[in-house]
Amino acid sequence: MENTPQQLYGNIDIYLFDQVLKGRFNDCKKVLDVGCGGGRNIVYFLQNHYDVYGVDPNPNAVTEVQALCKILAPANPVKNFVNCTAESMPFEDATFDLVICSAVLHFAEDSNHFDAMLRSTWRVLKPGGYLFARLASDIGIEDLVIPLGNSRYALPDGSERFLVNEQILLEYTQELNGKLFEPIKTTNVQNLRCMTTWCVQKN
Repeated sequence: MENTPQQLYGNIDIYLFDQVLKGRFNDCKKVLDVGCGGGRNIVYFLQNHYDVYGVDPNPNAVTEVQALCKILAPANPVKNFVNCTAESMPFEDATFDLVICSAVLHFAEDSNHFDAMLRSTWRVLKPGGYLFARLASDIGIEDLVIPLGNSRYALPDGSERFLVNEQILLEYTQELNGKLFEPIKTTNVQNLRCMTTWCVQKN
């Protein structure tokens, strides 16, 4: 019986799926999901013999992703999944070929917290490695968000998020000595929120 797309890829972020289909990460071996949750974005990587790691501040999420790992990739050590925050990861510098950070950075409390999370994520990435990030932005809804201070905003969907814009992402790309491997893309969800995909390769 053939596997369904759901079995092959799980509930993967569609823009991460786009990169997988393009073969972007075919030569990557070691993958880290920062803020992995229950593992929705690593089903494909677990099933295709990548060395997969994950961190999440929620211990229940770590337990859940460890259980998923045992089912999909028994040879992948469950100790690779760690209960910690993005800014306090226990990994050595330049460890990973691919770091996924989907729907995490917009939970930053302020610009200093955002900077700490991002630099920690960048630190563990190897030169030549890929950062795939998805995060909330004000791109396209600048007039609809309400500033709350510390770069946090109230969104029309009722949530509060740390928001970036294209200029901030381009400045960080340059400051971190990276380069875009895909143009910055933003999805506008009916003017309620905007999610931006930021794909950076480390020089």
